[in-house]
Amino acid sequence: MNRLLIASVSAITLIAVGCAKKTAVATPPAPPSPAATTAQTPRPTPAPQRAATTTPSPAPTPAARPRTPDAATRARIDQLLARIEDAYFDYNQSSLRPDALKALQADSTELRDIIVQYPDYKLTIEGHCDERGSAEYNLALGDRRAEAAKDYLAGVGIPATQLSVVSYGKEHPVCEEHDEACWQKNRRVHIIAMAR
Repeated sequence: MNRLLIASVSAITLIAVGCAKKTAVATPPAPPSPAATTAQTPRPTPAPQRAATTTPSPAPTPAARPRTPDAATRARIDQLLARIEDAYFDYNQSSLRPDALKALQADSTELRDIIVQYPDYKLTIEGHCDERGSAEYNLALGDRRAEAAKDYLAGVGIPATQLSVVSYGKEHPVCEEHDEACWQKNRRVHIIAMAR
């Protein structure tokens, strides 16, 4: 009987120890139904109604600056362009000589100060050549000469967007003689106001 009692106590002890080591597995709760979720979601509270207030209107903006000069300013630009001498080039060359730079410098600063105020006002730089060489060659050379002058004027601050170039090659000579003195007068760039 003692044996039976010891065996029973041992069995109960083993069962108790075995049960103590097991962890209870809890089943997760079922997800809430969509209707329950919607019902539980808090709704945002509306912003409090404010009394209507008058907001001051913005201050009037100053009148927009005109994009082209008026008649008096155009007359001043024309005076400056008339004073800027044509820039001359050596035979078969498109680089600006010192005397050409001096001609372009003459009134380019004042011209720049006016032109930048009127972004729609544009100048055209004409490139010219003497009668020697083919028409195609002289058109290309006249274009390079006009581009050289444009680069210079853009360098002093006249916006490149306000400068256009055109080459007339040998088609618009200022001198009709067939000698070097005349040819020199035809190898030039000339600046004009673009037709309005």
